[in-house]
Amino acid sequence: MQLQHAWERTLLDLAYEALHGEHTPAPASFDRTLLESAYEQCESITAVNSRSFYLASRLLTPEKRRAARALYAFCRVSDDIVDRGQVEPQEQLAAWRRRATSAHPPADDLVAVAWADARLRHAVPMRYAEQLIDGVARDFEQTRYETFDGLAAYCYGVASTVGLMSMHIIGFEGQEAIPYAIKLGVALQVTNILRDVGEDWRAGRVYLPQEELAHFGLDEEDLGRGVVTDRWQAFMRFQIERNRRLYDEAMPGISLLNRDGRFAIAAAADLYRGILDEIERNGYDNFTHRAVVPAGRKLRMLPRIWWRSQRARISQD
Repeated sequence: MQLQHAWERTLLDLAYEALHGEHTPAPASFDRTLLESAYEQCESITAVNSRSFYLASRLLTPEKRRAARALYAFCRVSDDIVDRGQVEPQEQLAAWRRRATSAHPPADDLVAVAWADARLRHAVPMRYAEQLIDGVARDFEQTRYETFDGLAAYCYGVASTVGLMSMHIIGFEGQEAIPYAIKLGVALQVTNILRDVGEDWRAGRVYLPQEELAHFGLDEEDLGRGVVTDRWQAFMRFQIERNRRLYDEAMPGISLLNRDGRFAIAAAADLYRGILDEIERNGYDNFTHRAVVPAGRKLRMLPRIWWRSQRARISQD
């Protein structure tokens, strides 16, 4: 794959470093009843917190489905420790890191148990999980990003790592799949950022690149006012157009995944991409409106997504 963006080489180096890190140990042996309870807990967390991911993961085989939902629960717990204003969150995140990267987590932490089983069973490199926790921890220290390159590095930590771990659960042909997974993760996280501008502002965070805001004549006072102006609409059109290009550039990588997982990943990507359409339908008001793709529209999208997932090809150029 020819690299198309300056930030891709840095992120590829991070991914390769993780892939070639320490050897993943053999699967641990867990009590069967405990393991069933652990996976049920992860399924509940996924169903409550992400209808899109829950729907997309239903398209996987049963074993891969429950592993994907364990991965989601691991990510959700990691993120919630940072985002939900818990007491001493840095200490809590450090303790969670120890449990979530252990091959023998405590039996009373059901998410850690399911994640340990899924991670070891599918030989997910430990370093990817560590990079994700490092990524969410950045929110403790950094709440602004000057450039898109800097933002892309953040997106790698909190989202591209998820795609890279998902690849090991689903199965993939070779390392040539890695750049596509990185790019899809960046696209998904930027979609989150564009959807949650108002929510993030109220939490004291601005993920939108500062230099791009300035280019469109905007600053943080404009975010605080939360008024959709001509300049804001122009800025959002630019952001959405770039984000759609990232999705387009990432999607050919679907053909490098095992066949039984292509539909699920294509669905996860396209259902999330639909949020961009909803932002437009809301007149670019992402200050007071949270763009959500209606359930009926998601279901109507699935046949087209299936067709695209079967026809995805890597360009030979």
